[in-house]
Amino acid sequence: MPRGLDHIVHAVRDLDAVAERYQRLGFTVGARNRHPWGTHNRIVQLDRFFIEILTVAEPDKIEPHRAGAFSFGAFQRDYLAQREGLSMLLLASDDAAADARSYAAAGVGGGDDVFTFRRDGQRPDGSVVELGFSLAFARDPRSSDAGFAVCQHHHPENFWNPSFQAHANGARAPSAVVMVADSPTDHHIFLGAFTGSRDLHASSIGVTAQTGRGDIEIVEPVSFRDQYGVAVAADTEGARFAGLRIAVQDLAVVERLLQQNGIGATRHIDRLVVPDVAGATLIFEQGMVR
Repeated sequence: MPRGLDHIVHAVRDLDAVAERYQRLGFTVGARNRHPWGTHNRIVQLDRFFIEILTVAEPDKIEPHRAGAFSFGAFQRDYLAQREGLSMLLLASDDAAADARSYAAAGVGGGDDVFTFRRDGQRPDGSVVELGFSLAFARDPRSSDAGFAVCQHHHPENFWNPSFQAHANGARAPSAVVMVADSPTDHHIFLGAFTGSRDLHASSIGVTAQTGRGDIEIVEPVSFRDQYGVAVAADTEGARFAGLRIAVQDLAVVERLLQQNGIGATRHIDRLVVPDVAGATLIFEQGMVR
């Protein structure tokens, strides 16, 4: 089974302002968490997937990239120097060390080291629990501004919580992460190695990898515009993340909520599209959860 989507990083310059925007979009947003390497985040949980709204809050703590070691903090800092938006996609892993070896063997490894860290988390009742994660990074040599990794949860029972997954907009799970590139098929080999999928779908407008939880699509900018009504430019450095498709229970509920909260959205081909949420396009659609 191809690795399923675990989370996506939304890199922003004002963490609390963007978190408040997500709340107006109808999401339940967690409290601020602090990483010892200088980034802070706030999390939106869906069904076994989360959006990590992240900022570089303490730049003096950022570790540089080293030979054989990818620096998560340095990558986010450098991304934010250019733009806000969806900076990195992480897939679910049962064994980050094994995935790191797999990526190295396929020639897409992002570093020799597995990045393991722990932090405290809070349950809805305020009690403190231990959380732990191991990341193994991958690299698409044609896409220097897009980050890729897998994430292994060491205490998943302490992280995933139905109370955090109840959203006023009825959001349930990710349908797809959408990337844009002038030549999507240039990334076909990397996408297969990254996801572990041997059955990618290629068409005249792009490439799609189906995973155990949501799809990854790489499309041309004109296709992104035609499907979602939003004009975006491809990156001169290959593919970049542009949008997140989210399955909801009732699209009409989302539409009413956004109108009440003064959020501009457009109906486009049976989807509700919110452009430019701090550099990201959020796409709500009614759909089944895999």
